[in-house]
Amino acid sequence: MKIERHAKIIDLISRYEVETQEELADLLNREGVKVTQATVSRDIRELKLTKISMNNGRQKYAVMNTASGNLNEKYLRILKDGFLSMDMAQNILVVKTVSGMAMAVAAALDAMHWPEVAGCIAGDDTIMCANRSVDDTLIVMEKIRKIVGE
Repeated sequence: MKIERHAKIIDLISRYEVETQEELADLLNREGVKVTQATVSRDIRELKLTKISMNNGRQKYAVMNTASGNLNEKYLRILKDGFLSMDMAQNILVVKTVSGMAMAVAAALDAMHWPEVAGCIAGDDTIMCANRSVDDTLIVMEKIRKIVGE
């Protein structure tokens, strides 16, 4: 549950200009993730989120760029926990996940910033990952196999 919530927080702050913990808690609750402000506060600390200034003088939450790779470890764990199988259709990689985990796993794949991946879209338990070429799809499949231990 915590992994999915963290992925949802990262997704929300990337889509919206979230200024307060209360605003983030409201967005999470609207998305069906029941949280309290205390939980959000703890999640912000664990995700190492920071506030950055916007052009209008206001601030918003953002993922802190860290050299330690802690965030990358979270993405790897999300990928491992949610992954079920994958299949190739030319330059499209179709990834099956645990029900309800596709968005979190797609966010994790996007966050890896692999040069072979153009982008991912997700439903409830299926991800379509657009790769730049057929060869790139094979490379991405091998990278995923190494991560999930296949």
